[in-house]
Amino acid sequence: MKPKNMKSLFSKSLSRRKWIVTIGILVTSAVAFGILFYEGSRNTVALTIDGEQKEIRTKAETIQDILKELEISTRSEDYLYPSGTTKVSNNMKIVWEPAKQVEVLVGDQKKKVWTTADTVGELLSETEVELGEHDKVQPALSNKITGNMKITINTAFPLKLVDGGKQKKVWSTSTTVADFLKQQGITLKNTDRVEPSLDKVVKANDVVNVVRVEKVTDVVEETTDYTVVSQKDSKLSKGKEKVVQEGKKGLVEKKYEVVKENGKEVSRKLISEKTVKESQNKIVNVGTKVLVAQVSRGSSSSASSSVSAAPSGGREFYVSSTAYTAFCNGCSGYTATGLNLKANPNLKVIAVDPSVIPLGTKVYVEGYGYAVAADTGGAIKGNKIDVFFPTKSDAYRWGRKTIKIKILN
Repeated sequence: MKPKNMKSLFSKSLSRRKWIVTIGILVTSAVAFGILFYEGSRNTVALTIDGEQKEIRTKAETIQDILKELEISTRSEDYLYPSGTTKVSNNMKIVWEPAKQVEVLVGDQKKKVWTTADTVGELLSETEVELGEHDKVQPALSNKITGNMKITINTAFPLKLVDGGKQKKVWSTSTTVADFLKQQGITLKNTDRVEPSLDKVVKANDVVNVVRVEKVTDVVEETTDYTVVSQKDSKLSKGKEKVVQEGKKGLVEKKYEVVKENGKEVSRKLISEKTVKESQNKIVNVGTKVLVAQVSRGSSSSASSSVSAAPSGGREFYVSSTAYTAFCNGCSGYTATGLNLKANPNLKVIAVDPSVIPLGTKVYVEGYGYAVAADTGGAIKGNKIDVFFPTKSDAYRWGRKTIKIKILN
């Protein structure tokens, strides 16, 4: 090939390469310009999404478009500021907080709500739930709201608490007596008693009575009476007594188990007894010497037998008479002068008023016979006598009647 032709060919090849380079530069510039133009048309937006902050550049026209780009689904209960239809502008600040579902239980009522409140307290204020001064909320009002949280509100009601006899009005949200006492900080001892029982459900205006029960030991010393011992003395006249040894009281130590309720004694049980000092018997000699040799001149021993004739002489007067035996209610069997009527049922004895007929006086009683005034009686006053009979049947037969009596000495 000729040099001229080669030069021409080289020149053409060079021109084509320049053209290609130029076109490439133009295309690159156009792309770069387009990118710059596209980027320049984007807006810078500061997003706070569920508490997390980040910055993005976007060509979205509205805030709702931005959330769609970020594949964020929203609910009407969510917090979004500004609103979703707001046009996007450069350096805009957007805050989105998704609503959380919470279950609220008030007594027997239960409902589910969506909320963007930060705390339990804010949620209850937002939903217009009114709390009483003594109501209990779980979790606490300051707790942060979390998804699927359960909030329980226990409404307080008034009760009367009687603790150890002291009464006061209190408020409770408890369901049982045991829960109520725990809520009130009441500690029970094993011996204490609670009314109603711990497992009973409490209601408004109920009365919970805590009876404080304690068992204590009480040691006391008590005196013991001495015994009076009577012994016969034939040297003493009947009705006479002589103390030959004075009695002395003994001393016993007794230990009791005492039960107190609210500080007051309700029962006492003797658990042991110990003699500290023995008692000393009182010994009394009782005279048996009969001063009257014979008190009956009749041959019979009862009122049903024949009665001897009345003696001559002596002061006579009428008296109201009744009959008695040694076995009447309250009778000891001994006369006021010491005669043992139970041991000597055949004696003829009358009870008299000593100011009218002195004791020891021999008498003759109409329809009864010879007798001695050897006894007294609470109802025997004035011209009254009580006639002794060995049996109740004899006494009933005598009954009550006015008879003549003669004083023989």
